[in-house]
Amino acid sequence: MGDHLPKISIVTPSFNQAPFLEAAIDSVLSQKYPNLEYIVVDGGSTDGSVEIIRRYEKHLHYWCSEPDRGQYDAINKGFARSTGEIMAWINSDDMYFPFAFRTVASIFSTLPEVEWLTTLTPGFWDYHGFSLGYCTFTGFSKRAFLDGHFLPPGYKGARGTPQQESTFWRRSLWERSGGCLRTEFKLAADFDLWARFYQHAELYTTPSPLGGFRFQNSNRSRTAPDLYGAEAEKALAEMRKSCNWRNRVARKVFLRLNLYRLPVVRGVLGKLFDSNYTCRRIVRENRNTAEGYWKVEIFDFQ
Repeated sequence: MGDHLPKISIVTPSFNQAPFLEAAIDSVLSQKYPNLEYIVVDGGSTDGSVEIIRRYEKHLHYWCSEPDRGQYDAINKGFARSTGEIMAWINSDDMYFPFAFRTVASIFSTLPEVEWLTTLTPGFWDYHGFSLGYCTFTGFSKRAFLDGHFLPPGYKGARGTPQQESTFWRRSLWERSGGCLRTEFKLAADFDLWARFYQHAELYTTPSPLGGFRFQNSNRSRTAPDLYGAEAEKALAEMRKSCNWRNRVARKVFLRLNLYRLPVVRGVLGKLFDSNYTCRRIVRENRNTAEGYWKVEIFDFQ
């Protein structure tokens, strides 16, 4: 990765998540990344979470346990105390994969054009932290985002959002995009942040898994999917207005009916309906040699 290891700032918000909190903390610290700034912001838990945090406090840049105005207020509070060049947050019931920080740091260090990064292969955990495997996205792009394809999975036929647990960005992009999460959103402040990021920079992707979402009974985004969808639509509407987005009805019908999945139809009508999007994917070249390096591939997807 060269002589410079960029500082990575990670924030974990938590409130009464003792059954999962230690695994989340361990997934950060076990990376053994030498230039890590880790912050845990607890909302005043009474379930033993504070005792767990104290066991790790010598490894933390900052932590607190006090009432706040919710998850996104806690994350803002943590980022306000951070100084890292690369930023991300991991919720207290989710986890990173062991190689995530090394991968992210190497990409950001060697490819200055990358301002934010996510995986094409998001992972998932069950209640006990066993892997449930992965799903695969064909690509991400600003145009596809504007067209509504990356609203929550299944919501009005959408394909799903860039996974928050696997998304990292430069501080400069964070600051240009407002420097905070909008706390008027109760569930979809991550989607709103992606919408704001997209107005400044394209999203780059990696096929490498980086993080994973844990399925458990109190997941807020799963217990109120309609609220998350409504908030995401609000953020998307604001982005569309800012970008002067034009709704192409014929193209929307073409994609909604999954006609692009049929090779013959795709070849004949795909160009007519402008159904292709452009993704930026980062891959390893010369992967079997000591001279391996990152390369950006630009390809079309539907």
